[in-house]
Amino acid sequence: MTGTPRHHDSDLSDAQWQLIEPLLPPPKKQPSGPGRPPVDRRQVVNGIIYLNRTGCQWRMVPTYYGHWNTVYDYFNRWRQQGVWEQVMTSLRQQERRHQGRAEEPSAGSVDSQSVKVASQPGPKGFDGGKKVNGRKRHILVDTLGLIIAVVVTAADVNDRMGLRHLLTHYFSDGVKRLRRLWVDGGYSGEGIRTWVTGLKRTYKVVLEVVENQQPGFHVVKRRWVVERTFSWLFNYRRHSKDYEVRTQNSEAMIQISMIHLLLKRLA
Repeated sequence: MTGTPRHHDSDLSDAQWQLIEPLLPPPKKQPSGPGRPPVDRRQVVNGIIYLNRTGCQWRMVPTYYGHWNTVYDYFNRWRQQGVWEQVMTSLRQQERRHQGRAEEPSAGSVDSQSVKVASQPGPKGFDGGKKVNGRKRHILVDTLGLIIAVVVTAADVNDRMGLRHLLTHYFSDGVKRLRRLWVDGGYSGEGIRTWVTGLKRTYKVVLEVVENQQPGFHVVKRRWVVERTFSWLFNYRRHSKDYEVRTQNSEAMIQISMIHLLLKRLA
C-alpha cells in the first residue's frame, strides 16, 4: 500500500509537468485484463526529484511516490536510455530561446569540483591539490551557467583529461556551434594544447585561459559563471557528497538538478 499523498516544495506544478511530460518515454499501455495498473510517471519523477533535493536514501523515498524500487528502476532505465540528458538539453534550448539566444551556445566555461564519496563501492581516487578522496565533477556550461555536458570521474583524474572526456562526449553526435571555452590554469599544458589544436581543425574550438591575476579573492571574468553553477547544484543535498555506485548515475543526478532548475524558470 502507498502512503497518503502529500505535497512537497520539490513536486512539479501542473505547468512544469506539461513541459517535461512530452520529453519522457511514453507510458506503458493499460492492460486489457486484470493486472497491475501502469505507474504514475509524474509521481515517479516527483520521487526522484525529492530524493535529489533532500539527499535521502532510495529506500527512504516516501511510499506515495511509489515503491522505492520502482522509482529507482525508472531513474536507472531512463539514465541508460539517455533520457535525462535529452530532457536537460531540450529544456536548456527552450530557456536559451526564451532569452533571445540561439539554441546552441558559441561560448562556454569549463571547471571541475572534487567531492568526497560515501561508503558505497565504485570508482574513486585522491585529488592531491584539493586533498579530497572521492570523485571529480567536470562540467561545461554556457554563458548563462546552464550545463551543456557533465562527466564524473575518480578525483585523481586531472582537469586536462576531464576536459577531453567532456568535449569528446559533447561532440560525439556531430558538429556544434561551440567555438570558445574559458578555463583556468589547470587546463594549460603542452599535452592538452596539442589535443585541442587537433580538435580546432575539426570543430574550430579555441581554449582561453582566464585566471585571477590579483592577490586575494576576486570575481574572475567569464569563469564566475561556472562557479555559480556549482553553487546551484549544492542546493540539492544529493550533491553534498557522491552517493552513487556508478559515475553515470552521478552524472544523471546532476542532469536532474539542472532539469528541475530549468523547469522552475520556464514554468
